[in-house]
Amino acid sequence: MHGEPRDGRIVIVGASLAGLRAAETLREEGFAGTLTLIGEEPHTPYDRPPLSKQVLLGTVSADKTGLPQRREVDAEWKLGVRATGLDPVGKQVLLADGEKVPFDRLLIATGTRARPWPNPAEAALDGVFTLRTIEDAGRLAERLDAGPRRVLVVGAGFTGSEIASACRERGLEVTVAERGPAPLVGALGGTLGALAAKLQRAHGVDLRCGVTVTALEGNGRLTGARFSDGTGIDADVAVVALGAVRNTEWLAESGIAAGPRGVTCDAGCRAFDMYGIVTDDVFAAGDVARFPHPLFEYQLLSLEHWGNAVAQAEVAAHNMIHAGPRRRPHLTVPAFWSSQFGLNIKSVGVPTFSDQVVIAQGSLKDARLVAVYGYRGRVTAAVSVNQAKSLEYYQRLIETAAPFPPAPGAADRIESPEPVPSDVPDPKVLSHGPTVALTGHLPDRRLTLVQPAR
Repeated sequence: MHGEPRDGRIVIVGASLAGLRAAETLREEGFAGTLTLIGEEPHTPYDRPPLSKQVLLGTVSADKTGLPQRREVDAEWKLGVRATGLDPVGKQVLLADGEKVPFDRLLIATGTRARPWPNPAEAALDGVFTLRTIEDAGRLAERLDAGPRRVLVVGAGFTGSEIASACRERGLEVTVAERGPAPLVGALGGTLGALAAKLQRAHGVDLRCGVTVTALEGNGRLTGARFSDGTGIDADVAVVALGAVRNTEWLAESGIAAGPRGVTCDAGCRAFDMYGIVTDDVFAAGDVARFPHPLFEYQLLSLEHWGNAVAQAEVAAHNMIHAGPRRRPHLTVPAFWSSQFGLNIKSVGVPTFSDQVVIAQGSLKDARLVAVYGYRGRVTAAVSVNQAKSLEYYQRLIETAAPFPPAPGAADRIESPEPVPSDVPDPKVLSHGPTVALTGHLPDRRLTLVQPAR
């Protein structure tokens, strides 16, 4: 680090939520040097959660989702240009237009993009969409306005379920194809997944679980789809909601520990290099970051949460202009929310980091409840459905590693006092294993071969 921490050149690659909040924090905490934000999209930062909700419902225009700035950031904005490489020795970010942007400290906040349909020819059919950007949302909302006969949603995670909910609210016929046993099961487990399935069907969704879409059909324009169980449907709109891809490809030759699961960093947001040595001038924050959390046995977490992006960006910015003991860790308890099919779902902790779940308040029958998740005898997460007022209490239990199931007195009415298996992915799977697997070492060349994780 050259000069005083509050001087010099800071470059932020990624001009969305995390990048903006980091820039604001840098100025708020006294950074007086030059600040540059680089973004692939041509827009100033905007809010993504409304894209799958209000924008699809037609209550908010896609171009009205801009994020408010909390303060002036006095920065140079390079928008509409993609970062293509990083030279950590020369301390330069390489851009697609040939420009090289020098830095003293760098924040990687490049986020994610929608996972595309794997067949490019089928993905190019008119009527096939993904949903990540304001352009995506605007085009999809326009197509929904035209009144398609049926919408196919591929994938029943949170984004897919919110899209299906918006379509049903519009009165459109919807088929949802989910390869798992229920919607949301990968994020919330089997108990709440079963509730989600029941509610989707009650709202008129043609929900098909345990199947995959084997083909999107059409001749220039989408006409239907085939499923792995041999059935098919006619549809003129298909929305591919198969999760996200982290934008790390531009770091492939940089020596930074970056891969499909994100940029690995420490709790202070400092990125690791490919040898596992923490850097002191490259930081990561937001959806693209992968970091250890002491509440979850130091498993490396990759979170696509609005609140995590803000909190981690603020910590990263603070640490970029402070040294040694004045730096602080990113210890925020993860939290997210979703609105779908008349449900307000809020979560604290990491539900997938669990082996058991108990309905601590309310009931599944009434679709008004708090589900508390535990792992190895302590509380690790809580999810409320139309009953968010108690989540603060359970967050304190998570922060203090309180015993699971919650002690008597935590619940106002217990439906299932005995915990049941949470039916979420194995925590070992959640941890994803190391981003970089060292498969060989060449002492004479002082190089290490890298086998990307599969």
